[in-house]
Amino acid sequence: MTRPVLVTGAAGFIGAALSLRLLERGERVVGIDNLNNYYDPKLKRARFARIEQAATADAWRFEELALEDCEALMALFAAEQPRVVVNLAAQAGVRYSLENPAAYIQSNLVGFGHILEGCRHHDVDNLVYASSSSVYGGNRNLPFHERQPVNHPVSLYAASKKANELMAHTYSHLYGLSATGLRFFTVYGPWGRPDMAPMLFAKAILAGEPIKVFNHGKMQRDFTYINDIVEGVLRCCDKPATANPEFDPLQPDPATAAVPHRLFNIGNSQPIELLRFIEVLEQALGKEAIKDFQPMQPGDVVATAADTQALEEWVGFRPRTPIEDGVERFASWYCDFYGV
Repeated sequence: MTRPVLVTGAAGFIGAALSLRLLERGERVVGIDNLNNYYDPKLKRARFARIEQAATADAWRFEELALEDCEALMALFAAEQPRVVVNLAAQAGVRYSLENPAAYIQSNLVGFGHILEGCRHHDVDNLVYASSSSVYGGNRNLPFHERQPVNHPVSLYAASKKANELMAHTYSHLYGLSATGLRFFTVYGPWGRPDMAPMLFAKAILAGEPIKVFNHGKMQRDFTYINDIVEGVLRCCDKPATANPEFDPLQPDPATAAVPHRLFNIGNSQPIELLRFIEVLEQALGKEAIKDFQPMQPGDVVATAADTQALEEWVGFRPRTPIEDGVERFASWYCDFYGV
């Protein structure tokens, strides 16, 4: 039997979309998720229903477990012997890291350490793992590119993602593990996370309630459509990281290494002002927002913008979905799913 792709966080926004695409192209997929209550489990169950509908009996296996449960995770690695691991499981959210830092330490640090150990001991060919644009922190030198230092995180979430990059590099150095870290930029689209702006805004606008617009709307985000994110992940699954033969330890490139570890941005490279995003969403929903302008929140950054040249050179792809198209698809799905 073909060795499967292991997708962690398979009930999540990106994990569920990726699992569907993998199944569509004939892969065997093992999904794990702890199904926590960080947001509405109804949405997670609905994502699973789509996967199960698309999968044949022998193509999909799901296990409910947390990455922190080392014994259960190692048993799964031993039983399934995955060929590729895509680690999307994490405690997400910048603002929530101010309220519950312990959740980030356990899932994003301890849990990721267990993933690395599983890959090390079970001959995994390729690890692709989620990092985040938040690692750029207080950097204001836009657009962000992978060669820039990321030494000034402004949230524990960002710090945990930088730590993941360092941990993965170490396993590449010590054990030859091929590992690719992907810095996602503000992912949105159908089946998205309810704690993120598009879902929060859509819910409030349709209910006639005010939306919180932080930093008085003077924010920019590189909104990236879910299908583009999944395509980038898939292509990195198909092309494991290799050592950079031109790596110079006297002038080290933070994005590559003398070992098989690489980092890539995945973003739309078209940063949008928050007020413009709200305007596009208003048009798609056919209703005007009531805006409650708020100051900047702790842990937030003013702007993000991705330089994706390295990704395009590596896998021949960069995100291209215009914000107007992506928001229209999101709004249509939202109204249909929630019956509004």
